[in-house]
Amino acid sequence: MGDIKKMGLEFDLDEQVAQDNYSNLAIISHSTSEFIIDFAAVLPGVTKARVKSRVILTPEHAKRLLLSLQDNITRYESAMGKIEIPKPQQPENMGPKIGQA
Repeated sequence: MGDIKKMGLEFDLDEQVAQDNYSNLAIISHSTSEFIIDFAAVLPGVTKARVKSRVILTPEHAKRLLLSLQDNITRYESAMGKIEIPKPQQPENMGPKIGQA
């Protein structure tokens, strides 16, 4: 599909990955050696979410991701305005509320 250059590295982006997946829910869990982020899509009125992608990170890379997201959100809000987070409307039987992003 194409190459992306960033941070002095060249990344190959194949066609299947470039198709991307929409996610409006991320479920985060961890062990002593890794962080697991499951990205899912939840449709209105549906009580079962479909996991579209799973990313497994070392604790160090999870922290780097957190810092990078904080930096990018700060720059986004400087240009576009504050991101408002509405209170989620979650059915009672939809699962754990802790650890979701």
